[in-house]
Amino acid sequence: QVQLVQSGGGLVQPGGSLRLSCAASRRTFSINNMDMYWYRQAPGKERELVATIISGDKTNYADSVKGRFTISRDNAKNTVYLQMNSLKPEDTAVYYCNARGTFINYWGQGTQVTVSS
Repeated sequence: QVQLVQSGGGLVQPGGSLRLSCAASRRTFSINNMDMYWYRQAPGKERELVATIISGDKTNYADSVKGRFTISRDNAKNTVYLQMNSLKPEDTAVYYCNARGTFINYWGQGTQVTVSS
């Protein structure tokens, strides 16, 4: 069983930055071969797709984060990142990473991001 271990959340003031990490627990599971996603879920709201990185490192973003968030991966560290800049209070949510491939659908444990002054 592969685990996706997330880190990097926390409390930040509006306009600040955070970087979320999502690392695979097993070296034989290569994030480079997976389509990787970041989702978020705010209290009382449905889970929302935030960013995607797929084969060939093509990226896509929700309109609400475009120009502020960047998804990337480090194959040597078997880790995917979400760099979040110019954070807004409406970015407050629990963020989840997700790995998908053939017969594969793994989720990270979730990490809280709170944007507040």
